[in-house]
Amino acid sequence: MRLVVYNIRYATGTGPAFHLPLPGAGYLRSSKRVLAGLTGFLRAQDADIIGLIEVDTGSVRSGMVNQAQSIADALGHYSIYECKYGTTSINQFLPIVRKQSNAFLAAPRVTGERFHYFDSGIKRLIIELELEDVCVFLVHLSLKYRHRQYQLRYLHDLIEQVKKPVIVAGDFNTFWGTHELYLFQRATGLRSANTEGLPSFPSRVPRAELDFVLVSPGIEVTGFHIPDIRLSDHRPLVCDFTVKG
Repeated sequence: MRLVVYNIRYATGTGPAFHLPLPGAGYLRSSKRVLAGLTGFLRAQDADIIGLIEVDTGSVRSGMVNQAQSIADALGHYSIYECKYGTTSINQFLPIVRKQSNAFLAAPRVTGERFHYFDSGIKRLIIELELEDVCVFLVHLSLKYRHRQYQLRYLHDLIEQVKKPVIVAGDFNTFWGTHELYLFQRATGLRSANTEGLPSFPSRVPRAELDFVLVSPGIEVTGFHIPDIRLSDHRPLVCDFTVKG
């Protein structure tokens, strides 16, 4: 199977224009051209599962376009998505922000999903996609180190309840380096599919390994690469894997 994980930055693009006329102003305007480029790239990957971080599901920024649904329709996949903030967060009531989501897109033969929520941090959503032989979790961890550690503890306890092989993927925001994940990986037995520690951020000249695909011992990684795609501030991860019998 093939898994693609991509923080698409709400299809707002990248480059100097992103910070005009004010720093970060680009977050308020998505681009049909960027969305079309993302769709074309993802179509070419022919992935079974796509995990998308920072998806606009229909705000004024995207022209009321649900980006997850738009890409899924173009690929012939089904989509599941949810606002990435906690169900009681004030962000659920703010324009634009309440449509900031994460999403799974999957081939029609794949079904089964659940939503979980961290008990700390602002970005709290965990999407669990259950397949016949494996469970895949999609996460976007906090920008704060302390909150990330609390979230990893919560994620550990969640994974411990799963009887199938597990994949945990997403944007981990490990700004302090991969040692942040050391105890989590030792406790869960998960290993990184990115054995060479290739960086994924920023997309123009990657220096930091912020995005991960972590797999349990029951999964064999048969291929992994990070394409030189600059449609977002992150580069995508492409992971091919099989579940051991």
